[in-house]
Amino acid sequence: MQNTVGIEVRPTGGNVRLRQAFVITRRELRDSLRDWRIVVPIVILTLVFPFLMDFTAAAARNFVVQYGGENAIIAERLNPFLLMIVGFFPISISLVIALETFVGEKERNSIEPLLSMPVSDTELYIGKMLAALMIPLGASYLGVAAYLTGLYVTMAWFPPVALLVQMLLLTSVEALVMVSGAVIVSSQTTSVRAANLLASFIVIPMALLVQTQSILMFWGRYNVIWWVIVGLVIVDLILIRMGVLIFNREEILSREIDEFNLRSIWRDFAGYFLRPPELAEQRDTTVSPPLNIKRLYLHDIPRLIRLNWKPLVVLMVALVGSCVLGAVYAAQYPIPEGMIQLDSLPRDAFENLPDIGFLPSFSVPGVFFNNIRSLFLAAVLAVLSFGVLSIILLMIPMALVAFFAAEVGMLGSSPWLFLTAFILPHGIIELPAAIVATAFALQIGAALISPPKGLNVGQGFLLSLANFCKVFLFVVVPLMLAAAVLEVHVTPHVVLAFYGAG
Repeated sequence: MQNTVGIEVRPTGGNVRLRQAFVITRRELRDSLRDWRIVVPIVILTLVFPFLMDFTAAAARNFVVQYGGENAIIAERLNPFLLMIVGFFPISISLVIALETFVGEKERNSIEPLLSMPVSDTELYIGKMLAALMIPLGASYLGVAAYLTGLYVTMAWFPPVALLVQMLLLTSVEALVMVSGAVIVSSQTTSVRAANLLASFIVIPMALLVQTQSILMFWGRYNVIWWVIVGLVIVDLILIRMGVLIFNREEILSREIDEFNLRSIWRDFAGYFLRPPELAEQRDTTVSPPLNIKRLYLHDIPRLIRLNWKPLVVLMVALVGSCVLGAVYAAQYPIPEGMIQLDSLPRDAFENLPDIGFLPSFSVPGVFFNNIRSLFLAAVLAVLSFGVLSIILLMIPMALVAFFAAEVGMLGSSPWLFLTAFILPHGIIELPAAIVATAFALQIGAALISPPKGLNVGQGFLLSLANFCKVFLFVVVPLMLAAAVLEVHVTPHVVLAFYGAG
């Protein structure tokens, strides 16, 4: 097969041979290690920074001792924290290697011989990603070794084996997240400058994560770090899968300039929104039929819901799990008897409710706009987290409902009666609407990882966004408005009918 510039390449399909990928990895490592402008700064910074952290640890220890602190606190909290920072620092400064993986070679006019190698797209991508990972990870391990050596000499401190393994694993998965994200950026941009600007979407989230890890470590919650590692492994798998799926060497050669055309984006989005689902995935955006409300409710929306059955199933499983989790926590943290009294609610219990700043007012507009805002936020978070945070945002209230229902049951009342009175009148409409909206938000995040067949990442994102907007405007908004009316005007009367004071 020949690409657009006449270079013969292997097709993407077929079995992936790691031996071929390792050939590319060795080639890239050899070229990088030959360039002293890459090796010398990394080595110097990697070796100097640990001794700076060692000096910081010693200075902090002396400060605490001077003012009556405990040495054990410094050794237990500050040293592991600095160990984590030392491991993270070389990854961040070496990220430029991953960012130049593809786009840098294109600017240096050395990309065509590489792309003409008799390897598949997947083998080429994995080989380049491994090469971009080796130097940052090696520098990180070197920095950790230098830091621990300095600590052992100056303070006779060495971390427990479990903590050392934990920090090395954390450093490794963080490096893989940053490098795999940077390689995706490098394969989808046309200049190193654009790649460096887009790198902020990698560095900033990782910096925030490091701050969160710092809080956990100063509080001594090292067990939570294991869950952070598991989460990062999942993100690693997602990013690698995403990179492999969207990588195409022909597009790298044919892509000349990154153009942000709002008119073209709007035209594509409007076409996806107006056309029926079976025609929406066609790339011909010249066909844009007028919006037909009858077709929308009788054909488009039912078909979209059937096509998105996988996100719906995933979401239902997650919600069942959140309910189980809420009930488990209720058993572990029971509410003292007497704090919840449902059998003697006054008749004016729902009148003149106090205004709590972060909660919406108990009115139709207040409840309606709060629910719409939450579901819209789920769609935004889906883009930033590949759909994960949109699920969590719906799991939290479900877990809270299960928690209080279980607490009511442990206090001797019927949890089913509690759910029937407080949740069922409006929840029978509100919950299905929230599930549908969240499932389509989840599909937006999934489109970034695995776009629909025949569409690139941008087109797949616009298609998923158009489907979300269509369902949100014509299904979720009307149902949420009806649910808000029921929650404000019907649910209180049902609650008082069951639990009101005689």
